Parts: sequence; structure tokens; C-alpha cells
Amino acid sequence: EVQLVESGGGLVQPGGSLRLSCAASGFTFTTYFMNWVRQAPGKGLEWVSRIDSGGGTTTAADSVKGRFTISRDNAKNTLYLHMNSLKPEDTAVYYCSGGNYWGQGTQVTVSS
Repeated sequence: EVQLVESGGGLVQPGGSLRLSCAASGFTFTTYFMNWVRQAPGKGLEWVSRIDSGGGTTTAADSVKGRFTISRDNAKNTLYLHMNSLKPEDTAVYYCSGGNYWGQGTQVTVSS
């Protein structure tokens, strides 16, 4: 069974940091480009960042570039999103995805 399980979300103050993780199983994780996508309350899906299969090339949305860093550890079948300088507008459910596979998401709330 294919599984993508996000973790690491929670409540953080503006300016704070969080690291999200996505544990993958049931498919050949190492061959997939992986993405982080988020959905703010009442909004549609917004692509956040992508990483190639080997972890050497990354891209990010302008809204998070310079603050968020995507990475992966293929030996652990795990995808990460390091989030710094968080803003209230970063509040969303964050999903990891690759191919047609999606996780269940983890909630990030940025508030004082």
C-alpha cells in the first residue's frame, strides 16, 4: 500500500520555524520528483516547492523562496520542508505529493 505520512505541523508564532516531514512507503520513492503543496482555509491548492529525485535541484514558489527549503533523504524515504520566518499567511494544510500520490496533510497554524 502506498503511503505518504506528513508530520511536524503545529501552532507557531509569526517569525518562528517548523520542519515538516513526509515518510513514504509502498512505492519507489527514490525515482520520484516530490512536491510540497498547501491549502489555506477557504482557498485552493497552492504549489510550494519541488525537488528532483536525487535531491540536487529544487524550485520554490515566490511566496516562500528564501524562507522555505525542501530536502529529501532517500536512504530514509523521507521528504522534508524546513520553514523559517513564518507568516500568518503560511497557515494551511501542507501536503506532500509525488506522481499521483498524496498524503493526508499536516496543519500549520501561524498565529500570535
